Amino acid sequence: MDWEQISEKLDAMLAAGRHSEMRGALRLLNAVDIAQYMSELDREKLLIVFRILPKDLGADVFSYLEPDKQAELLNAIGDSEIRGLIDSMFLDDAVDFLEELPAGVVRRVLQNTDADTRDLINQFLRYPENSAGSLMTIEYCEFHSPCTVRQAMEEIRRTGLDKETIYTLYVIDERRRLLGSLALRTLIIADDNRDVTELMTSNPVFVHTDDDQEVVADMVRKYDLLTIPVVDREERLVGIITADDVMDVIEEENTEDIEKMSGLLPSDEQYLKTPITTLFKNRIPWLLILMISATFTGLIITHFEGVLSSAGKIGVLLTAALPMLMDTGGNCGAQASTLVIRGLALGEVEFKDILRVWWREVRVAVMVGAVLCLVNVGRQLALYYFTSGISPETVRVTIIVSIAMFCTVIIAKSIGCTLPLLAKKIGLDPALMASPIITTLVDACSLTILFSIATFALG
Repeated sequence: MDWEQISEKLDAMLAAGRHSEMRGALRLLNAVDIAQYMSELDREKLLIVFRILPKDLGADVFSYLEPDKQAELLNAIGDSEIRGLIDSMFLDDAVDFLEELPAGVVRRVLQNTDADTRDLINQFLRYPENSAGSLMTIEYCEFHSPCTVRQAMEEIRRTGLDKETIYTLYVIDERRRLLGSLALRTLIIADDNRDVTELMTSNPVFVHTDDDQEVVADMVRKYDLLTIPVVDREERLVGIITADDVMDVIEEENTEDIEKMSGLLPSDEQYLKTPITTLFKNRIPWLLILMISATFTGLIITHFEGVLSSAGKIGVLLTAALPMLMDTGGNCGAQASTLVIRGLALGEVEFKDILRVWWREVRVAVMVGAVLCLVNVGRQLALYYFTSGISPETVRVTIIVSIAMFCTVIIAKSIGCTLPLLAKKIGLDPALMASPIITTLVDACSLTILFSIATFALG
């Protein structure tokens, strides 16, 4: 049964008031799927379905709803329901949805939580946005050294139900400094009388509370971790970050990079739910910058206007070749920058590799430029043959454009591979140096190269 059929059956149960039957049907679905179904409901039906859900399932579903639907529910339910909802949620999920809500709704939620929970939530909200501290959860299993395997297993049975994960366990000393980590599998198959310090992996990988979320994602990817511990400045264990939160970070960072590479200001909102004014504000800055920067392209053409006007037919043919030359240069620069930006994101290249990267791209550019030149010669001569006929002027234009293309490809590859590395070096996001800026620079270079060669060739 596909999702459309499931939604129709749930709609029929809801319309008929068969709430008990619907409750049983919802129990068979995943929390993510239930949240998807509820996201399409109006406020009245949303509240009915939420109250139909069992309490333990309701908290999971609520954490997967979009912020606007969460706000609708919080405004519709009573204070006691809010208190029960917060108590049933993992702390990091509670913090995540509170960060997205209006201040008034946040105050109401915090007023309906107990003092300890409120203090913990406020502590998490004080961490910088997009930091490890804002992502972590405190619901994990830890053991104080010394501790035997039997004692550790008893602790897991006693507290594990309330933990977000028990697959990776942590060992700390009396000052809560992180000593090591071990997998639950290791604990299960070990002798009951062994000390956990004998089984743990010493010097575990960790991040600090003020580390950026990109650092967290890189560490988890690099070391293939399911969870990563978070420590404070004194290296005391204060929380962990789980893989599901890291995947959200990776998606968010990739989306942000794509938007920057396309000349947009980053936005966390869904496209169809983003106000028109916000879309306008996100797009207009770069469009203005690129439009103004294109003035330099116009100035270059104006500067060489005498060459074009005095060259007669050759000038017209050179002008017709400009779009092809500029597009080719822009595409070559974009290819190089995309690979370098990806390499920077994955930690494959650093600024110290700039000469190696440039030399690789130059060699690629020579091969690419040679092929494009040969194809362009054949293309232009064939085009002239079937239109105006081949003449000394068309042959000269073909040679000029092909040489300019070869030089443009080399310059474009050089700019595309070095600009992101330079941006990273001075603390800027390499994605800012992607297509829009590189294309503008390459356009100016390609025009200068073409007209300089034409000026030399035409005397």
